[in-house]
Amino acid sequence: MAIINPGEIPTKDLHQFLLAIVSPRPIAFVSTISKDGLNNLAPFSFFNCFSSNPPILVFSANRRVSDGSTKDTLANIMETHECVINAVSHDIVRQVAVCSCDFESGVSEFTQSGLTPIGSDLIRPPRVAESPASMECKVTEVIPLGDQGGAGNLIICNVLRIHVKDEIINERQRIEPDAIDLMGRMGRTYYTRASGKSIHSIIQNYQPVPVGYEALPSFFKTNKLLTANDLGGLAGMTAFPTEAEINDFKNDIEIKALIRSTDVFNALHQYAHRAIEDNRPIDAAKALLIAQSIQ
Repeated sequence: MAIINPGEIPTKDLHQFLLAIVSPRPIAFVSTISKDGLNNLAPFSFFNCFSSNPPILVFSANRRVSDGSTKDTLANIMETHECVINAVSHDIVRQVAVCSCDFESGVSEFTQSGLTPIGSDLIRPPRVAESPASMECKVTEVIPLGDQGGAGNLIICNVLRIHVKDEIINERQRIEPDAIDLMGRMGRTYYTRASGKSIHSIIQNYQPVPVGYEALPSFFKTNKLLTANDLGGLAGMTAFPTEAEINDFKNDIEIKALIRSTDVFNALHQYAHRAIEDNRPIDAAKALLIAQSIQ
């Protein structure tokens, strides 16, 4: 493996390694206002949610690597201690990219990007009308991490109010990933889209405690047809199937067909792989134990 010591390479190169590894990152599309009433809008990908009670978001306005300067966002927040963090969907990501450009201080990125400012309820900075969700925030603290190019300024935001478009909320009163269609930031010019086939569920029960990797039969662990993810799914089972459950499973129409196939061993392994992807690890274990008994 390549060894990279942070103090031994230029900051601009270290920056790209960090961004490519800590990836994908959510994007905070931050709207602020100066004490003179000038709107500003800028994206930040050093961003995440750190607490639900109290509801705390944190993003970092880093100093530019080239000259150590910072965006107007930080100056506005130091003056007003308020901001709105808007979600970035695929529909607006190109306009968001425009807002990352270095316009002169005082130039509104709303105007330059064609996005629409709308009033917030509890604070002065406007929300982005086109964003699928926006969070009005009071900034409680700004923590500078250094004074050189590339140094971050952690901006700690207490969420006062959340605005979510009705069309992205499902019948369970949860946000639907495909509907919000969020974008993530990666290294260099790369982005990722969090919707469609890139979205999948990994269901892992926490109680009762799963059986774990150590308890898996050696046949599973040494099986070259099983991937590391397959073994992880099997380790996440809360119990092994009983002999009675395996015998019942053999009577399933699909399993009967697989047992009659010419390459039954491989067929049952392929079934097990699909079952794990479908969050059915116990069915996968049944298929593998049947394969072991046939081998």
